[in-house]
Amino acid sequence: MQTLTQNLARRSSGVTAAAVSGAVKIYGHGDTAVRALNGVSVRFEGGEMAAIMGPSGSGKSTLMQCMAGLDQLTAGTAVIANTDLSSLNERELTRLRRDRIGFVFQAFNLVPTLTAIENITLPLDLAGTKPDQGWIDHVVASVGLGDRLRHRPTELSGGQQQRVAIARALATKPEIIFADEPTGNLDSRTGGEILDFMSRAVAEMGQTIVMVTHDPAAAAHAGRVVFLADGCIVDQVDNPTTAIVIDHMRHISG
Repeated sequence: MQTLTQNLARRSSGVTAAAVSGAVKIYGHGDTAVRALNGVSVRFEGGEMAAIMGPSGSGKSTLMQCMAGLDQLTAGTAVIANTDLSSLNERELTRLRRDRIGFVFQAFNLVPTLTAIENITLPLDLAGTKPDQGWIDHVVASVGLGDRLRHRPTELSGGQQQRVAIARALATKPEIIFADEPTGNLDSRTGGEILDFMSRAVAEMGQTIVMVTHDPAAAAHAGRVVFLADGCIVDQVDNPTTAIVIDHMRHISG
């Protein structure tokens, strides 16, 4: 099992956590075909927190889904670490998503009949893997859920549910976490707390997070923002502020 020290080592290793090259995704055929991605190439390093932004229909969610192996590219390559996703069959893709990728969704996607701790360890249970109790304890303490572990999702606030979802994503020590609008169902204060924790997961645990968001304030928590429009990468900015992100989005949408 990976240790916390090994996780942290990703940050300075320059290792590619996820990448696409020449990514094309076309939905439909003939006159009704929609080119959601049009030759996208982008790389995310281990230990990075990055955001993907763009107008509605720009291809940001499609990019994330193809990078995570939830959808297949029409052309080009998608890689997780050293693994080319096109080389995997469906069973191997399922195993990769379960063991090497963490997911955080806007709707939390918790199992309502399970307690918080049961939701957190669910990916390990499904894999038949014994939890690293020291790591689980560290994650639970980091998200501040120690007194809520026996509660079911309906007994938790939205912010607490999203903390459970993030803890679940971290439980397997994934090579990368993909977060799709992780603060979309939360008020601004709670959303800020979730983003602060995600930033700490990168800084203190060596985690890699790629987040799709429409919120400039959320994107400003990332170390880099990649901007898409019409299925193409049109801009990117390092160390963004909310004002800088708003200005770039205004230019792209304008």
